Amino acid sequence: MVEASGVLGVAAVALGMVLTPGPNMVYLVSRSITQGRRAGVVSLAGVALGFAVYLLATNLGLSVVFVAVPELYTAVKLAGAAYLGYLAWNALRPGGLSVFAPRDVPHDTPRRLFTMGLTTNLLNPKIAVMYLSLIPQFVDPGAGHVLLQGLVLGSVQIAVALTVNLALVLAAGTVSVFLARRPSWLRVQRLLMGTALGALAVSLAVDTSLPSGPG
Repeated sequence: MVEASGVLGVAAVALGMVLTPGPNMVYLVSRSITQGRRAGVVSLAGVALGFAVYLLATNLGLSVVFVAVPELYTAVKLAGAAYLGYLAWNALRPGGLSVFAPRDVPHDTPRRLFTMGLTTNLLNPKIAVMYLSLIPQFVDPGAGHVLLQGLVLGSVQIAVALTVNLALVLAAGTVSVFLARRPSWLRVQRLLMGTALGALAVSLAVDTSLPSGPG
């Protein structure tokens, strides 16, 4: 039903997007460093639920709502761009800290970690774009079962994103120690991530395209 080319296409796009610095990466890495891998995994569970919410909502007609009310899509997109801009400023401002820099923060409960992971993902504009604009391009109406195709392709994206993010959670502590011993590398990492976040925020804010309808 779902062609291999569609699965590979979604997997490739999903990999590119998850490797681009964004809210999920920033939150998961910083939480894993400050509170440990278990906290990172709990946070990732919240992120996973966010993916599932977007996947189900989109396949059940959320894209139709955004097409019918483009102002709503624009508002969500601009809110996401503002959030990315805020993250970029925190990384680039004088005295800003790298996401890999150790710091002392209050430890959150598992419930709060899960909720923050969910909220961060739901406000992640990259995920909105993924489900509203990209995945429908790989759905073939002629193959039938459009809803099932969307769910399968979305599941591929989720599998790729969770695998990469889990690797980041597990490796965050090791990377933090490595960079802490090399202050200049830590500064470079901060500048690169801040620049990437800022560029993504600007690109999202000036993008005038609208999501396509399902199928």
